[in-house]
Amino acid sequence: MDKFAGKEEIMNLLISGDCVPTVSNFRFFNAGDSKFLLGEELNEIWQSADFRIFNLETPLTDEKSPIFKCGPNLLAPTSTIIGIKALKPTLISLANNHIMDQNVQGLFKTEELLSNSNIPYIGVGKNLFEASKPYIIEQEKKRIGIYSCTEHEFSIATDKQAGANPFDPLESFDHISELSEKVNYLIVLYHGGKEHYRYPSPQLQRVCRKFIEKGADLVVCQHSHCIGCEEDY
Repeated sequence: MDKFAGKEEIMNLLISGDCVPTVSNFRFFNAGDSKFLLGEELNEIWQSADFRIFNLETPLTDEKSPIFKCGPNLLAPTSTIIGIKALKPTLISLANNHIMDQNVQGLFKTEELLSNSNIPYIGVGKNLFEASKPYIIEQEKKRIGIYSCTEHEFSIATDKQAGANPFDPLESFDHISELSEKVNYLIVLYHGGKEHYRYPSPQLQRVCRKFIEKGADLVVCQHSHCIGCEEDY
């Protein structure tokens, strides 16, 4: 298709990094006050956007069943869905290295809560095929494709196991090529890189550039937990 055919409509889309309800702010999520969670000025910007996307980097569950791993096993109570709903997400990505921290029950409970709240999500599934499915936003005859994947740690799906969509150089670039033929714009959410370091490794830079070469218009890297850099490629 001609990706740029017809009159261009201005759409405001905001993509944030990692959202994690923690012990220090559970009560604020439970209260469902987005102004308090974000601050009045940022909340005004956030709520004024046409589309709002963020990564939820914890399972939402009241049952503890931690997997064996290095690093923390995150968990947020199901009551925090109140605050997540208050943020009015258009789409939530679950492709990250913590979504399976409380095993499959944590993932399934998170999916159940989001579905019951009418919040679309992406990047996970009961198997690799489901986890790799994209999400398409449609407005004013424009289609924005969103693809989400994560580096390999403790949460990835397999052909027979639930989990997050892994970045696979033998598959992911093909997914982008195929999706680019069906949408006007394509955004990749890539969960990976080095934590607390704002620059990509040379390898990550090559991966992001290859996504662009295969048809993506924007690649957003999450996971670093700090303000990152930008490249116009």
